Amino acid sequence: MNALLNRRTFLGDTARGLSGIALASLLRRDSLLASDSGGPIRPKIDPAHPFAARDAHHRSAAKRVLVIFCSGACSQVDTFDYKPELIRRHGQPMPGAENLVTFQGQQGNLTKSPWEFKPRGESGKMISDLVPHLAELADDMCFIHSMTGKTNTHGPGENFMSTGDTLDGFPSMGAWTTWALGTENENLPAYVAISDPRGTPQSSVNNWGPGFLPAAFQGTEFNAGKPLANLDIPAGTSSGTDRATRAFLQRLNERHLERFPGDSELAARISSYELAARMQLSVPEVTDLASEPRSIVREYGADDTSNPLKASFAKNCLLARRLLERGVRFVQLFNGAYQTGGEGVSNWDGHKKIVEQYSFHGPVLDQPCAALLKDLKRRGLLEDTLVVWTTEFGRMPTFQKGASGRDHNPDGFTTWLMGAGVKAGHSYGATDEFGYRAVENVATVYDFHATILHLLGLDHERLTYYHNGFERRLTNVHGHVIHDVLA
Repeated sequence: MNALLNRRTFLGDTARGLSGIALASLLRRDSLLASDSGGPIRPKIDPAHPFAARDAHHRSAAKRVLVIFCSGACSQVDTFDYKPELIRRHGQPMPGAENLVTFQGQQGNLTKSPWEFKPRGESGKMISDLVPHLAELADDMCFIHSMTGKTNTHGPGENFMSTGDTLDGFPSMGAWTTWALGTENENLPAYVAISDPRGTPQSSVNNWGPGFLPAAFQGTEFNAGKPLANLDIPAGTSSGTDRATRAFLQRLNERHLERFPGDSELAARISSYELAARMQLSVPEVTDLASEPRSIVREYGADDTSNPLKASFAKNCLLARRLLERGVRFVQLFNGAYQTGGEGVSNWDGHKKIVEQYSFHGPVLDQPCAALLKDLKRRGLLEDTLVVWTTEFGRMPTFQKGASGRDHNPDGFTTWLMGAGVKAGHSYGATDEFGYRAVENVATVYDFHATILHLLGLDHERLTYYHNGFERRLTNVHGHVIHDVLA
C-alpha cells in the first residue's frame, strides 16, 4: 500500500502538522519567529473603524497608560533623589564646577533640600517630605534615577519627553500607542490629555499631538473644569429631534459610502462623526463627578476649600481614574501650566524662590495623585495599567548665583514607573554624589519610550510610519528597553 495512503502515517503526519502550527502560532505571538525579525510592523486600520482594538506585537503587561507630567522641571534633589553628600557639603562650591554657567547663568554653592528625606515603606526608600502622600507608595514605585535629556529649554524639553524629538510636529507617545493599538471603548476618545486647571503646558498641544500620524490619533483635551466643547444639543432642539437627525444623517452617509466603497477619507469622517455622537452621552457621564462617594472625594482632596487649586487638580485626578476604568487607552495628566503670574508661579520652574513655590506646588500634586494611585490599586486597575511619572528635565544641586532656586539640568534627573509589568520598590541607575549628572546605568528618553512601548506589547524598532522618505518611529534610531526595571 502507498505510504501516503496508510492510515497510521496519515494520522501521525496530521498530529505533527497540528503541533507545528500550534508552535508557530506561539512563536509568532511572542515575536520569536525568524521571519518576524525584520521590517516595519504597521497596524492594519479599517478607515470605518480607526479606533478598533488591535493586537500587540508580543504579549503585553499593560493595556493602558497613565502619564503624570509635572510641567516646569520638578527638582529631583528635592523629591526622590536623596544625596547625603549634598547635605554634608551644603554651602560649599561644587567641586570642578566653580565657574559653571547653566541656562540662566552662573551657579552658586551646593544647597541641600529644604525638605527632609525620610525612609519610606519596607524598602526604606528615602523620599522628601515635600511629597509625603506619594512617599507612602514607595514600595510600589520603580525609580529611574539616571534619566538624561537633550535640552535645557522647557518647550523643547516637553516635546522631547512627550514625542521623542525636541522639534514641533512629531507624534506624541499617546498618538503612537493609539495608532498601534486602538482602544477598548468605542464611546470615548482613545487618548485624553487632561490639562492643568491653570492652563496648558508650555509646548501646549504638541504634548498630545498626532504629528505626521493620521489626525484621528491626536489626544482629546479636556479636564474636570473645562468640559469638552460642542457636545451639547443646540438650544431649541429636543433630544428626539437630535436623535432623528443623526439617524437620518447616518443613512445618508451609509448610502454615500456604498456608492464610493474605496473612499477611506469618507469612511474615517463618518466614523469621526459617529464617535462624536456617542460622546454626547458618554462624556457627560464620565465627567459627572457627583456620583463619586464623599469618602472618595475627601480622599482625593477634591473638597478642600482651603486650597481651591488642589481641589481642582484632585477632580482632574478623579476624572483620570474614571477614564482609565472605562477602557481609555492613554491618559496624560498634567500638573503645572505655562507661566502665568511669573516664573515658577504656575509650574515647577523654581529658579528664584523654590521654598515658597514648591511649598505651594507640592500639596497640589501630592494628595490627589497619591489618592489616584491608591484608588487604581484598590480597584485592581494597576494590574494592567502602567503609570508613568515624569517631568521635562531636572534641576541643579546648586542654587543660582544671587538667587534662592535651582537652574535647569538635563544631565541627570528622576522618573518613575508603577503598575503593570514593572518591579515594585526598585531603584535603577544613579546620579553622582550631588545629584547633578547621571553616572550609573545612564538612561535616555529614547530608552524610557522603548520601555513604555515594550510594556504595551509593542516593538519600538518596528513600530514605524513612513513619512517624507523615512521610516519614522517614537525612538528615532535610538533606544533600548530597560530590562532591569521589568518585573
